[in-house]
Amino acid sequence: MKILAKKVNMTQVWTASGKVVPVTVLRMAEKIEGLAAGAVVDIKGVSKGRGFAGAVKRHGFHGAPASHGHDHPRAVGSIGQRFPQHTRKGLRMAGHMGAANATVKHSVIVAIDEQQHLLLVKGGVPGHPNSIVEILDTGKKKEIGEIVKYGEPIKQEVKTEQPATEAPAPADQPQEVKE
Repeated sequence: MKILAKKVNMTQVWTASGKVVPVTVLRMAEKIEGLAAGAVVDIKGVSKGRGFAGAVKRHGFHGAPASHGHDHPRAVGSIGQRFPQHTRKGLRMAGHMGAANATVKHSVIVAIDEQQHLLLVKGGVPGHPNSIVEILDTGKKKEIGEIVKYGEPIKQEVKTEQPATEAPAPADQPQEVKE
């Protein structure tokens, strides 16, 4: 089953045990049928475009040392050898980054708001806010804890420590021995 949705934003929800779960809010156009909390889905979208990026940002290269004699510390460096006398395809260099198809697999639906057609999915989703994503149901289920209304944290009991009756002597002073 394929469903189209619009990415709204990210937020967080709390479980009944007080655990914080980061979620992405998706707005559906249809009746949300066939999906339930705990369903495992794959989400396809177009990743955020980063424009032209250098090799350090695009591929995580470390660059040259920042000491004396290095004019271009973020340059790629050597790109080949004598043979085959051309640059090989797929060589990691500077270029266009992002704006490519991306799929996040095995995301879990945390909660569904049927009145507002909202779907809360655990974790991140590819793309910028207001982008269109495609949701594919895998047919699997995963157990999730009970969700408290999102935006309202659980008040937990604060345990206070009992003050010590006698403080230990500092290490630089000799300790008295009682007989």
